[in-house]
Amino acid sequence: MTLIIILACVFLAIFLMVTLGEKFAKPMTDEQQGKYGKIIPILVFILLIAAIIKAMF
Repeated sequence: MTLIIILACVFLAIFLMVTLGEKFAKPMTDEQQGKYGKIIPILVFILLIAAIIKAMF
């Protein structure tokens, strides 16, 4: 029963994110996409290194 409640909460949250995202989100400009395109791979690399270090200790 607990699993069904958790799944229902997850689907409700996803439904709200999609609905509100479609209603209020603004499209990104090319400059924003370029900026995030440079930053995100670096952040992913740092997070992977941090997860490896955390798993080792």
